[in-house]
Amino acid sequence: MANDASAVSDTRSPQSLADPFTPAADSSLWRKNFLLGAATASYQIEGAVAEDGRLPSIWDTFSATPGKVLAGDTGAVACDHYHRWQEDVDMLAGLGLEGYRLSIAWPRVMGAAGAPNRKGLDFYKRLLARLKEKGITTFVTLYHWDLPQHLEDRGGWLNRDTAYRFADYADLMSRELAGSVDAWATLNEPWCSAYLGYGNGHHAPGLADGRFATQAMHHLLLAHGLAVPVLRANDPASQKGIVANMGRGTANSDSAADQRAAHLFEVQHNAWILDPLLKGAYPRDLFELWPGTEPLVLDGDLQTIAAPLDFLGVNYYFRTNLASDGAHGFTEVPPEGVERTQMGWEVHPDGLRDLLTGFRKTYANLPPIYITENGMASDDKVTDGHVDDTQRIAFLKRHLAAVDQAIKAGVDVRGYFLWSLMDNFEWAFGYERRFGVVHVDYATQKRTIKRSAELVAKFLRERKLLT
Repeated sequence: MANDASAVSDTRSPQSLADPFTPAADSSLWRKNFLLGAATASYQIEGAVAEDGRLPSIWDTFSATPGKVLAGDTGAVACDHYHRWQEDVDMLAGLGLEGYRLSIAWPRVMGAAGAPNRKGLDFYKRLLARLKEKGITTFVTLYHWDLPQHLEDRGGWLNRDTAYRFADYADLMSRELAGSVDAWATLNEPWCSAYLGYGNGHHAPGLADGRFATQAMHHLLLAHGLAVPVLRANDPASQKGIVANMGRGTANSDSAADQRAAHLFEVQHNAWILDPLLKGAYPRDLFELWPGTEPLVLDGDLQTIAAPLDFLGVNYYFRTNLASDGAHGFTEVPPEGVERTQMGWEVHPDGLRDLLTGFRKTYANLPPIYITENGMASDDKVTDGHVDDTQRIAFLKRHLAAVDQAIKAGVDVRGYFLWSLMDNFEWAFGYERRFGVVHVDYATQKRTIKRSAELVAKFLRERKLLT
């Protein structure tokens, strides 16, 4: 397929477009009300970790611990977005992106005693005001993993009190920012916070115990449930939801044991979060997989967690192929000869479609969905002032086609956010893995728009002309 979109006029009909990104002419993405944006997270881009009253987070502590993050990288400077936010918003708007999903750094806006930090709050007020001036829809995530360290010192998400402190934080933010946020997401990827943070230690705070993981998850979901009515009361015009990373599990064979293995993988990756949110109960199979890890659940907790949602954010990156471990669990069997990203993750767009259509069948009360993260890492280089990220272009087109297939199958998907707007601190992988559609030179902080972003911008210009 041709790789030069410059020869295609922006005024031609979608049927005639043949560049490597443009969706098919009958794609749902041509709908004017299908939101197309980009996403970031506070610790991954902001830097300025000790400025204007910001307190330490668990990721400051974790990334400063030798051996925890690749190459000893930290988020101390990251993309320096705290100082370059105006430039970054102008870049976002210049690309024509319609939505921006960002997160607020809890340690930047509240002191240890719960008092507001005005300088931190003012940063987000200025940022959101600028986004509104540009006509960009704002999706704000309250918790994208950067728990204040002082709360972790008191037990973090293993301490039930943290859920109530989160509700206080949600109360402050929704009072201060009411009217400037189109959609609030309480949590980003509680599976990662609970399992990677407390179950296997790969992420901050670096604890590793199965019982810790399930208890942390319960308190995370309780925090979500406590925050939703607060957000509704303080900012009634906005949407309220949660963002979860979803994993597609496929069986290595037709055997009953391997089919069961794939099922259990999706239970621990998806139903662990969605069942309490949408059914008011934890899946029983979870504790077959992890016996003896049942969390302490108090009367009324599950009703609180199951607060009605206006939307569900779905983050998707790859599938996992599973076989039975011969006992009561599963083992991964990576397929050979498949396309992979810099992360080593298989490129499997059908998994996104299958998850979305499966959720529609499983949950009668499934809310409208936004794909809040989808993207890939590649070892991008700037050559003669350009970044030709051909693999990402093909990745995005194929995954957007999968979203279109899900919509045509009846799933209410209302938008899609590229992960990520720009290269950034990729958690335990530091700065080696580049997910952005904009390249960042970390030494100079120069931003270079990649070919993928140019083609997304071109599509949005075309759609605007046609709708």
